[in-house]
Amino acid sequence: MMDDWDHMSWGLGGLFMWLIFLVLIGFVIYFVVRGEKWIKRSNGEETPLDILKKRYARGEITKQDYERMKKDLE
Repeated sequence: MMDDWDHMSWGLGGLFMWLIFLVLIGFVIYFVVRGEKWIKRSNGEETPLDILKKRYARGEITKQDYERMKKDLE
């Protein structure tokens, strides 16, 4: 009787068990990453570096100013 159970754990039943386990782990990872992005978006606060990047993208500052200010912030 034990031989049947040992064989089953490595057969199709064991494969399905691992597949379900991996899918569950995938869902956990997906929701953790998604939650971090949601928290960052809901916070609404921009870092000084984000503001600097936007100013450079809008053309308010030159590349030299951007590089100098970025170095100061880091």
